[in-house]
Amino acid sequence: MSPHPRPLRKLGFLTIGLFDEADPRRGHESTLDLITLGEQLGFDSAWLRHRHLQYGISSPVAVLAAATQRTSRIQLGTAVTPLGWENPLRLAEDLATVDVLSGGRLNPGFSVGPPTHYEHVRDALYPDTAGAEDFSPRRAERLLALIRGEDASDFAGTEGIEVYSRRVQPHSPGLAARLWYGAGSLRSARWAGEQGLNLLTSSVVKAEDKDGQDDGPPDFAAIQAAQIRAFRERHPDGERARVSQGLVVIPTDTATPEQRAKYEAYARSRTPRTLAPQGPARLLFAPDLVGTTPELVERLHAHAGYREVDEVAFALPFSFEHQDYVQILTDLATRLGPALGWQPSDAHPGAAPGEG
Repeated sequence: MSPHPRPLRKLGFLTIGLFDEADPRRGHESTLDLITLGEQLGFDSAWLRHRHLQYGISSPVAVLAAATQRTSRIQLGTAVTPLGWENPLRLAEDLATVDVLSGGRLNPGFSVGPPTHYEHVRDALYPDTAGAEDFSPRRAERLLALIRGEDASDFAGTEGIEVYSRRVQPHSPGLAARLWYGAGSLRSARWAGEQGLNLLTSSVVKAEDKDGQDDGPPDFAAIQAAQIRAFRERHPDGERARVSQGLVVIPTDTATPEQRAKYEAYARSRTPRTLAPQGPARLLFAPDLVGTTPELVERLHAHAGYREVDEVAFALPFSFEHQDYVQILTDLATRLGPALGWQPSDAHPGAAPGEG
């Protein structure tokens, strides 16, 4: 464990983009408004989850394309795109296009593995190739190669007035350095390090061993810290390799009594799943953190995973109202972030987008 928590260098937030099936535009517009607010508050990044066949954003890349036209500075990410639902070549084209539109602000996060409930969607998703699809890291390696500019075709030249390229177009040279992998196991963390990717950690890990722990029940924070260290051990940049943590953190400093009661009830309802590994995969969930800034600072500074990072993308709860998210984001940016050592980015319109 790091002897002292690192000052927080980058503050981001993550949202699912929940919407009502009868009025999906309202939910999507709410998400775009939160991203705009995040830029105004000085957040470094905003991240969208994927939710296929649910009532959350199914196409974050499309929503982030819209966000590029409403913002000028904030980094825009996916956390994470499950590649089992994607064709790597087509995804590489979409990501490069949105990155160009954003001025170099896209931070694509992805993971591998079969799609959730694959047995129920395979005939719709891959009607002719369901049994032959490769959901291993090789699928991710295809995406990496294409984004880095390796050949997608063995033909380049002109046919009539049509000009063809061997590599994905548009090509965005800086995009490859802003690719993130969502890892929840030691194996995936090590693979991400070997590939030279950035690492996204979340509020879920696999309780697969006791690495980094004392005897006793599985400890989420210790498991996450061990995964981060394993990632950096395999990464070419070593200790300088970027890692972002994505716990659910809900500050209550300016919350109304009603909001505070709602937030505490939400966290309590999710506590049972944090007490022991869940399911055959032995997934271990982190407790949601709810409280005032001083309370949250104390809990984060004691968290072994947090002590390994200087970047976060705190996750917003799934089912709150827009005004709740406004309060939470405002407290994160104006109270908790500064208390953790973070300084807001230049939020003035027209600020030059950075690589981050």
